[in-house]
Amino acid sequence: MRPIAHPIVVGALLLVVPLAKAASPVEMQSYAVPAGAHPHDVAPAPNGSVWYTAQHQEALGRLDPETGATKHIPLGDGSRPHGVIVGPNGHAWVTDGGLNAIVRVDAQTEKVDVFRLPDDTGYTNLNTVAFDGNGILWFTGQTGVYGKVDPASGEVTVFRAESGRGPYGIAATRNGLIFYASLAGSHISEIDTATGAATIIEPPTASQGARRLWPDSQGRVWVSEWNSGQLSAYTPSTGAWQIWKLPGDRPKTYAVYVDETDKVWMSDFGANAVLRFDPETEAFDAFPSPRNGARVRQLLGRKGEVWAPESGTDTLVVYRYGTP
Repeated sequence: MRPIAHPIVVGALLLVVPLAKAASPVEMQSYAVPAGAHPHDVAPAPNGSVWYTAQHQEALGRLDPETGATKHIPLGDGSRPHGVIVGPNGHAWVTDGGLNAIVRVDAQTEKVDVFRLPDDTGYTNLNTVAFDGNGILWFTGQTGVYGKVDPASGEVTVFRAESGRGPYGIAATRNGLIFYASLAGSHISEIDTATGAATIIEPPTASQGARRLWPDSQGRVWVSEWNSGQLSAYTPSTGAWQIWKLPGDRPKTYAVYVDETDKVWMSDFGANAVLRFDPETEAFDAFPSPRNGARVRQLLGRKGEVWAPESGTDTLVVYRYGTP
């Protein structure tokens, strides 16, 4: 891929940074968040603002991309927020490993509601959340649990993963199915949302370190493989797998997200970059960070935008691209 120059806006400063040649123009804009926040996950909201977990500051952050202003909403003493998504009603839902709870922040009032896991659950190292087709929130915990929250009643149910430690990334398909990735277990699982039972699905590569996953519009589930440095895709209807190695000498695939055009975005710790993959051409575009040690841990987007939290630099980055 031939390097070309794209502008990056950092506050009022315009930088020109070499990027890999992209299939369509991509503009990168960066926003600084409070020093020491360590933004882990990010979730763009329908009103244009962007939520992010300020993992090292016991707070959920909110960015106004129009002004660059940020606001931190305290979640409680000992809070250690990890994942965040926007729910069906527009509220932010957070996995909080420090509180051992799922937290909801009202989008209008910023009121904080805490849904604690049962006392006998023990520490779970909560990670990520996703809503199924019936409006139930599902979550993962790396100590070997997954579970659900009924937003209407507040009831929290926890299940023990049959394979033990590892549940990490979780996502819902467009028809409401729930899949999670087990980092320590190196597999993905499909949850029966009626019973809570999880069926293990083994990827072709052993010990690949499935970390996060995301569905596309065709029903495939895309998986970021941390240990192998691969991107893989699973088709539930056929059981078939496809695998691609990321470019570079030592790729480390952390996050994965599929945009509305079915392009697949992923973060690569090895390249200090965000990549975009076109399943039709099987070509990768690379967008390196201009900052060393970016450590993008998660990706999420809305039409025409992909957002990335650089946990290592206290920066949020948006990748804006043309849409058909």
